[in-house]
Amino acid sequence: MTAPQPERLAAEACAPRIAVLIPCFNEEAAIGKVVADFRAALPGAAIYVYDNNSTDGTAAAARAAGAVVRYEALQGKGHVVRRMFADIEADIYVLVDGDDTYEAAAAPRMIRLLRDQGLDMVNGARSGGEAAYRLGHRFGNRVLTGLVAAVFGNRVRDLLSGYRVFSRRFVKSFPALAGGFETETEFTVHALELGMPIAEVPTAYKPRPPGSASKLNTIRDGMRILRTILVLVKEERPLPLFGLAALALLVAGLGLFVPVLLTYLETGLVPRLPTAVLSLGLVLLSFLSLACGLILDTVTRGRKEAKRIAYLAVPGPLALGQTLPVSPR
Repeated sequence: MTAPQPERLAAEACAPRIAVLIPCFNEEAAIGKVVADFRAALPGAAIYVYDNNSTDGTAAAARAAGAVVRYEALQGKGHVVRRMFADIEADIYVLVDGDDTYEAAAAPRMIRLLRDQGLDMVNGARSGGEAAYRLGHRFGNRVLTGLVAAVFGNRVRDLLSGYRVFSRRFVKSFPALAGGFETETEFTVHALELGMPIAEVPTAYKPRPPGSASKLNTIRDGMRILRTILVLVKEERPLPLFGLAALALLVAGLGLFVPVLLTYLETGLVPRLPTAVLSLGLVLLSFLSLACGLILDTVTRGRKEAKRIAYLAVPGPLALGQTLPVSPR
């Protein structure tokens, strides 16, 4: 038998550990093909399927296809993601839905981009697939993506994609607070707020196979995602939010006070005492709102510094023996 070449042994020693993470709920019709496709696309990767209280044969189908099957009892994609990120040890993580709508063949290209450029997240932006991507979902995605872009930065055009590649540094510093589909919003805002190096590549989006049904409710889950964005704005951008509220209260208060002031200047009387009191109350509330914004902004800065320190505590790409391209001068 021929002895392994030293170069090959060195390359294998430096090769990153890749984990494919697949959250699943009642995907018996699709999960076997998803596991098989990712085994073919990433032969050296470990594939984990987390069954989220499925009532069909999802776990058995995933196990038969060669995946490691584990379970999460708390219902919701966000809970599954939190469990996977806590449990799995790897250098590169591929997160994909188990409904066979995403292109497994794109995974090596996304991983290569992550490694070559030393990125923390590569987002698989869905392209094509009009038959699979319902009009309501497309419209909601555009609205929510535009809202996040306006507040946190325009670096991602598919906020709700379920196909992403992460560095270990991202995964082990991600708070994972969401319980449902809003976890994708948390991914994006976490990366944007810490100024992480990220990229986005177009990936094909396919219709679900027969027997597989979407778990996403356009109205209900859209409202949950919108609520998550508003909460994140409050937590990450408190000064602009409370400052805007303070300005609105101040304008309303002064608007009510002007007629009272004009009447006083003309007659020397204050005929609208309740209006004057209400005006004064609105002005006082505006200053209180501004004070809250200033205080919360200081707290937010401290939280961001703590998250940044936690992020930097995890070894980056260079610690894995990867090399980054040198930009020409």
